[in-house]
Amino acid sequence: MIGLDISTSGVRLVELADAGKGLVRLERYATESLPRGAVVDGNIENMDQVADAVRRVWKKSGTRAKHVALGMPPAAVITKKIILPAGLSEDQLEVQVESEASQYIPFALDEVSLDFDVIGPALNSADDMEVMLAAARREKVEDRIAIAEGAGLLATVMDIESYAARSALENAAGLLRDQIVALFQIGAQATHVSVLFNGEAVYEREQPFGGNTLTQDIVRAYGMAFEEAETRKKAGDLPENYRADLLAPFLENAALEVTRAIQFFYTSTPYTRIDRIYLAGGCALLPGIMEIVAGRTRIATSLASPFENMAFGPGVREHQLRQEAPAYLVACGLALRRFG
Repeated sequence: MIGLDISTSGVRLVELADAGKGLVRLERYATESLPRGAVVDGNIENMDQVADAVRRVWKKSGTRAKHVALGMPPAAVITKKIILPAGLSEDQLEVQVESEASQYIPFALDEVSLDFDVIGPALNSADDMEVMLAAARREKVEDRIAIAEGAGLLATVMDIESYAARSALENAAGLLRDQIVALFQIGAQATHVSVLFNGEAVYEREQPFGGNTLTQDIVRAYGMAFEEAETRKKAGDLPENYRADLLAPFLENAALEVTRAIQFFYTSTPYTRIDRIYLAGGCALLPGIMEIVAGRTRIATSLASPFENMAFGPGVREHQLRQEAPAYLVACGLALRRFG
C-alpha cells in the first residue's frame, strides 16, 4: 500500500517496505504539482486535474502498488474522545458509538462516514474505556475515493492528515517522554499547528498563512504567471534582489506566525513551555526558515525529516531526498499505515 498526500500545491506519493529487524525501507517517492485552484482549502475543485496528477505521480514513481492510503484535511474531520462501558461486544460498541456520535456531529448520520478506535481503559474508571470517534462528510470522503479510482487505484485507508504527520514524526524522531513538541506544517494556504506531549496531541490549531503569499509577491514583483513564479521559487531561480526584498520579509512573517501560535498555546492551555519545534510542509524547504524561527522563538528548531532511521531502496536519490523530506511528512505517515 502506498501513501498519497493530496494538498493544495501538489500530490506526493511514498511507498515503504519492511526491511526486517524492525527497520522500514523507503522504496519509492515522487511528487507532481497541481494547477492552481484544483484543490482549495482541502476541497477537490477539479476532479479531472487531480486524478490526472495522481496518475502521473503513480507512473513517475515506478510503483506497482494499487492500494492507497489517503488523508482528509483536519478541518474536514470531527474527532472526539468519548467514554463507554468496558467489555462491550463489537456490535454493542457500534450502536453506542453511533448514539454518542449524534450528539457531536452537526449532520445526519447517513450523511457522514464514521469510524472509531478503542484507545484503552479510561483513566479514572476501571469499568470504562476511552474511544476515539472520527467523522467526516461522506461527500468529502467520496471525492478522494473517486480521485483514486479515476487514476486506476483502490482507496483502502482514509486517515486524517494531521494524525498521519504525527505518526511519521514519532516514527522518525522517537519523541521523548515528558517532552513537549510543536509541529508546524506550513503549506501553500494554511499552517497547521500540533503540540504533542508524550506523543499525544494536546493542542491543534490552523492559521491562514502559507507559501502562496510569497508566490504572489513574486508574481507582483517580476510580472510572472503564478505557475512560473511557483516553479522558480522552488528552484531558487529568481533575480538577485529576491532574497533581500521578498524572501527575507516572508521568513520574518513566518517566524512571527510561529511565535504568535506559541503564545496563543501558552495562554489557552495549562502548558508553559515547548521543548522543540519541528517544521514541515513545502515552506519548510525555504532556505533560512529554520534558523529564523529558532532565533525568534529561542526554542530548538529542526526540520521534520520523516525518513530518518530508514533504509533506502536502490532507486532512491538520497541527496535530493534530504532536501525535500519535510514536504513528505503526511505522505510518509499515510504509507506507514501499511504496517498498522
